[in-house]
Amino acid sequence: MIAIIDYGAGNLRSVANAIALLGYDGRITSSPEEVVKADAVFLPGVGAAADTVSSLQAQGLDKALREIIARNTPLFAVCVGLQVLFEETEEGGGCQCLGLLPGKVRKLPAGIKVPHIGWNNVKNAKSHALFSGIEDNSFFYFVHSYYVEPDLRTEVIGTTEYGINFASAIARGNLVATQFHPEKSGAVGLKMYDNFLKSAIRGTDENEVPDYR
Repeated sequence: MIAIIDYGAGNLRSVANAIALLGYDGRITSSPEEVVKADAVFLPGVGAAADTVSSLQAQGLDKALREIIARNTPLFAVCVGLQVLFEETEEGGGCQCLGLLPGKVRKLPAGIKVPHIGWNNVKNAKSHALFSGIEDNSFFYFVHSYYVEPDLRTEVIGTTEYGINFASAIARGNLVATQFHPEKSGAVGLKMYDNFLKSAIRGTDENEVPDYR
């Protein structure tokens, strides 16, 4: 079962539709029990980080996330879903996040248009199955005012330039996360979701780059 975590934010249907286009059945759920039992999990993100963290905690979904990460269940987090995995954010004057990954969330620098909305390229920082069959510097769709600053640069698999060079894709074990929205990024976004789901279903090793063509 593929679980799409529902914590009261929008954009769930876009992720579900993208998964359906690939021939998979994604289940939108707010049940921690279903999330823990899932074969693969998506954590979409739209809105404020503090509200997202509060909603996840109120429904016990934060504990479910900790459990699936400990189990190495495949997890794909998107945008705010990526940001809340880190320790803290500058958004809203600062707040604690889930602390599942070491690092902080910073506001995009002054002097550029914020939020960062639209298409921008993602440069591969290292070889990873998530980018299999996707050309380096491909364009993906972004909507955000904050970016992650991970403590462990070895977990950065993609970077993007917008005022600064920031981490736009992260991977640790079976956890992958992007600042951009694959579900809004056309064919390359669908390819990325397909790579993730095929890896999840086949149990592909994180360091292996399979041929999904």
